[in-house]
Amino acid sequence: MGEAVGGARPSPASGGAVFKACDEDNKGYLSREDFKVAVVMLFGYKPSKIEADSVMSSVNPNISDRGYLTLEDFQKAFKQVAPKLPERIILEVFREVDQDSDGHVSFKDFEYATNYGQNEA
Repeated sequence: MGEAVGGARPSPASGGAVFKACDEDNKGYLSREDFKVAVVMLFGYKPSKIEADSVMSSVNPNISDRGYLTLEDFQKAFKQVAPKLPERIILEVFREVDQDSDGHVSFKDFEYATNYGQNEA
């Protein structure tokens, strides 16, 4: 398993800001190492090699070309990270994140979801 990093706490930075900071070459996607740094920045937790490999292998390589996630992409990712989560919950989360109800989770949708509730503290 991964490890907590120096008692770090979740970052108040938005997911979009973290993504931009970790995508140093402006490639539009995160490499395995970029992903690990982003998780540390967001959650104060360094994923193990096995955890990072699991997440990376669950992602369709064409996603970065498409620029959005489908429900199927979402389901595959959740199966890797939370295999016991009921399908109806995954569907509810997808519908909530898909702000414009177009059947795709765009970067804009994803950024909105990662920022949700941060201004209420």
